[in-house]
Amino acid sequence: MARTVNPVAYAAKRDAFVGAAVRLIQEKGYEQLSIQGVIEAAGASRGAFFHYFDSKAALLAAVVERTVETATSTVAPIAADPRLTALEKLQEIFAGIAQWKREQPEYQPEAVLERLRTWYSDENTIVLERMRVAVARRLTPLLVDILHEGAADGSFSLTSPEGTAGVFTALILGLNEVAIRLILGRRDGTVAFETVTATLAAYFEAFERILGIPPTSWPLL
Repeated sequence: MARTVNPVAYAAKRDAFVGAAVRLIQEKGYEQLSIQGVIEAAGASRGAFFHYFDSKAALLAAVVERTVETATSTVAPIAADPRLTALEKLQEIFAGIAQWKREQPEYQPEAVLERLRTWYSDENTIVLERMRVAVARRLTPLLVDILHEGAADGSFSLTSPEGTAGVFTALILGLNEVAIRLILGRRDGTVAFETVTATLAAYFEAFERILGIPPTSWPLL
């Protein structure tokens, strides 16, 4: 008789390996991550690990999938909220992603320097690139719908919601990385506060221009 698999227990055990991998990537970087290290951090056996993943690459795919799913799931309800205008939806999505990031362990004050430096180091280039691609894939369709809505009611002046959504997604992802570099620079004392505000203002001005909305419509947070 075939053994019955408990889907809840299966998912929990698999997630334990993914969670251990996330912690180690934050602490050491993906290049330094080893399967044995993940096994030890999860308190499991090699047999258990290879029951769920056939390689380090497969584990990375699961890390990216879980992280992106968690992050983007917080913004999907915003895009569908009929009480919000198209511009409010975009601003809420932007704020929602920022809030989610602030709640993550690697962004807490006691860990921000060490973990951010590791997360955005060369050792994690492959992780960051996979994250960018996955986030763009999830976020762009939501933005297309919102931009169609704004174009239809006249609040946005644009000719191609699909094309603009791709550009807007690229700007958001670019700003995310730039903001982290600014945070680290401020902590090091190598970046002036005026540089931070000027950089953010430039991005928000770009948001306004590609959407065709009046200047200062996008608040400088």
